[in-house]
Amino acid sequence: MIVATQKPIEEIQGFLKARGHRKVLVLGCATCVTVCNAGGQREVETLASLLRLADDGLECMEKTIERGCDKEFYDGLDELVASCDAIISMACGVGVQLAARIYDKPVYPALNTQMMGINEGAGAWSEACLGCGDCKLGIRGGVCPVTMCSKSLSNGPCGGSQDGMCEVDQKNIECGWALIIERLKTLGQLDLIEEFAPPRDWSKMHDGRPRKIVREDLAGDTE
Repeated sequence: MIVATQKPIEEIQGFLKARGHRKVLVLGCATCVTVCNAGGQREVETLASLLRLADDGLECMEKTIERGCDKEFYDGLDELVASCDAIISMACGVGVQLAARIYDKPVYPALNTQMMGINEGAGAWSEACLGCGDCKLGIRGGVCPVTMCSKSLSNGPCGGSQDGMCEVDQKNIECGWALIIERLKTLGQLDLIEEFAPPRDWSKMHDGRPRKIVREDLAGDTE
């Protein structure tokens, strides 16, 4: 899931004060950022209340849509958006940008988008995927070397790891390749380490340009 954290209230207030906005729509997302307790309906209500308390003359409207990253869920918001000066989006960065594409109104982020991660427990998430576009989990025991290795090494560990810990922080960061090797041992697939792996195709990752995916079998359904 996409994990985000809330920006300081002072930063959000700064967006509004800088442009003199007096009527804003606080727009939440009921998917990822709801799960990580950053931008769902409860957080929308809390942020709107805080903004009102800080500025008695500020009018805040509240709305939460199902998915901030999907255009169809903005249907029906035109009248509400038309009545406001600006939108404060509590979606991830994708949702902020989509809202900005749809509406000719300033759209300000209320969150900092952090990562794609795994829920490790109440209030705890760990990064698990960088969206590299060339997934090797099938030959690495389900452990991502691009994410879990601090250097994103694709074909084996560096010489800096000791006792299963990364040289970047030997107390707190596990060596990604130690995790891969132990996982392959458990699966009885350690032989995969000895197989030739071609160089990673980094052109599939974000390398100076935004990526775009078009599935021809579905393209006709997106109109």
